[in-house]
Amino acid sequence: MNLLALPGDGIGKQVDALLAGAVAAGDAPGVVAALSTPQETIYEGAFGVRALGQPAAMSVDTVMWLASMTKPVVGAAAMQLVEQGRIGLDDPAARILPELGTFKVLEGWAPDGTPRLRAPKSAITLRRLLTHSSGFVYDTWNPDMARYAKANDLPRAGSGRKVALRIPLAFDPGARWEYGIGIDWAGQMVEAVSGLRLGQYIQQHIAGPLGMDSTGFRITPAMRARLAKVHQRGDDGKLAVTGFEVPQEPEFEPGGGGLYSTAADYQRFMRMILNGGRGNGNQVLRPETVELMARNAMGELRVRMLPTQNPVLSRDAEFFPGIPKSWGLSFMINEQAAPTGRSAGSLAWAGLANTYFWIDPARRIAGTVMMQILPFVDARALALFTAYEKGVYAALA
Repeated sequence: MNLLALPGDGIGKQVDALLAGAVAAGDAPGVVAALSTPQETIYEGAFGVRALGQPAAMSVDTVMWLASMTKPVVGAAAMQLVEQGRIGLDDPAARILPELGTFKVLEGWAPDGTPRLRAPKSAITLRRLLTHSSGFVYDTWNPDMARYAKANDLPRAGSGRKVALRIPLAFDPGARWEYGIGIDWAGQMVEAVSGLRLGQYIQQHIAGPLGMDSTGFRITPAMRARLAKVHQRGDDGKLAVTGFEVPQEPEFEPGGGGLYSTAADYQRFMRMILNGGRGNGNQVLRPETVELMARNAMGELRVRMLPTQNPVLSRDAEFFPGIPKSWGLSFMINEQAAPTGRSAGSLAWAGLANTYFWIDPARRIAGTVMMQILPFVDARALALFTAYEKGVYAALA
């Protein structure tokens, strides 16, 4: 589909050439990109294969692991319950999940190597869970939590094992921003309040109403027939197929990163945000809720660089270094215009396997680039996303 709504002849062909060239150069085995206005998808492109060494071609309906692009969907689910008065955004989350009142802060290590823990000075709330200011972090980017997880032989949150969520807080709730498992806990709050499994809730109240027919924690047979494999880039720069898949019979459905979806489906979700909560003829969120979600929700706190503790999974991660970034409910917000052309106040985030999206309310567009490559922010994958975004804004100029 060409970029018919954008000025400039041949822009669709230019983006096609960019994506096809990246696949030919080995930057990605396959890539899907899309761009929407509030009314429609105005560009879709798919290039390469779903798995190296296999003939199945990438397509706009190829199913991919969203990883942390799951988080905004779960954030929307939680905000539906805030709208209904069933969850208080700033109430202690322990009122709904008493377990959240039992966590202590890891403040160091004793000489014998045991962790030093203390009671937190403030309460975990849904706002803090959705803005990554609750004290929960990921061991992938936090050295103390990496040490704690290794010492206690803990699985990752994406394993779907409940014990993976039983980690101490890295800081007092509200004290700083650091990316973590907070939205896994927000998903647990959705389950507790709704009485539904998280995937059931999302299907009934978000994915179903929006027509996102290929989105879910469980990979259905129809989805599996279109599934792309996750690849790993080695130290030699070459890509290899991995056997990674989110566990399909988990103890809990990981709200922080367990969804599978397609670029076409995710465009439907982003168009809903652009349209003030309305999509596919259904009002999924109130306009004032979407406006609240799109504003800085953590005050003076700011997003920081994430230093990797596991280079196989992620490189050091920060988008647009030097530009102040806050967090909404639950999106990263760049507070100044980005060098790609992205407007100040845009919403964005990404997934571990190099899936990326942004929503620009000022320019009324939403775009995504989806690959299935580890590590996160792989230099070549990130460069492709950046080039695609720059190309879009150059066409809009």
